[in-house]
Amino acid sequence: MDVLSKFIPPDLTRLQGRRARLTRRWLAAVLLLAGGLLLFVHPGSARGAPTVLAAHDLPPGAKLRAADVRLAELPGDARPSGALSTLDAVDGRLLAGAVRAGEALTDVRLAGIPARGDPGTATVPVRLADAAVAELLAPGLRVDVVTTTEPGVPASVLAGGAIVVTVGHPEPKGRLVLLRLPESLATRVAAISLERPVTVTLR
Repeated sequence: MDVLSKFIPPDLTRLQGRRARLTRRWLAAVLLLAGGLLLFVHPGSARGAPTVLAAHDLPPGAKLRAADVRLAELPGDARPSGALSTLDAVDGRLLAGAVRAGEALTDVRLAGIPARGDPGTATVPVRLADAAVAELLAPGLRVDVVTTTEPGVPASVLAGGAIVVTVGHPEPKGRLVLLRLPESLATRVAAISLERPVTVTLR
């Protein structure tokens, strides 16, 4: 036993011990209350919210299926604005741009039109003769695909009412534009775009 303890009255020792226990209890209560208030004020950050993520790398124009996405809980500060929270919201939809594995899918990542209910259509990638025209396009617009005029080759409409799925990033060869067309017209546009320059007219 410490020599000084002989000179401390037992009642004072018990009182100090009681005060220490009471202080610890008050601190625990304050911490518990603070945690409860944080959970109430920022419920999303504390618990997380269901968020749709890409299960693997996806190219622009991809038609989303169950194997392409997954759900995960993300805290509010890590969840981007417009993030989608249900798998039904993306099923059968077309991507407006490329997505990396694990990236949260938002509303602006989807093309303005659903891909479901149109089994007779196909998506065709084309590079326009005038790269500046691609700057005017946006997902969901309807355009007519035409061949550009060449010596001895009259201009003609290859396909009418094509739907712009997405417009790719600028590249040395020009932006890649994805168009959704009936399968019969899609084949024709794909073949001719390899032989002759093509462009589009906006409706």
